Amino acid sequence: MPEPKSTFDATYPCDFYEPAELFEPDQMYTIPEIARLLQELEPDAEVDPDTEAVLIDWAIPWVMAHAEDLVIAEPLTEDGPGYYGVAPHAIGGEAGDGESDDADPHNGA
Repeated sequence: MPEPKSTFDATYPCDFYEPAELFEPDQMYTIPEIARLLQELEPDAEVDPDTEAVLIDWAIPWVMAHAEDLVIAEPLTEDGPGYYGVAPHAIGGEAGDGESDDADPHNGA
């Protein structure tokens, strides 16, 4: 149920990192690792399952909103997670154009 803003003691800007600020340029990350990074935690930090679920709820829309500045990789194992990293064009501060030197020719990119 929606709540009036007056219910809350304070509100804050919804300001998130850009991929180039969050990721090491030569690393790929899973959604749970991205969720931790968005909270200024180490990618392998221990968090309880309930907290991790909330963090992931924030990370998934972040990934979707920054998709043009990300690259993805297939899971390392058949049942493993996907991996995301910063796109080369996003490292230099350029706006994303959705293209990558590593584009998969099988998906029409």
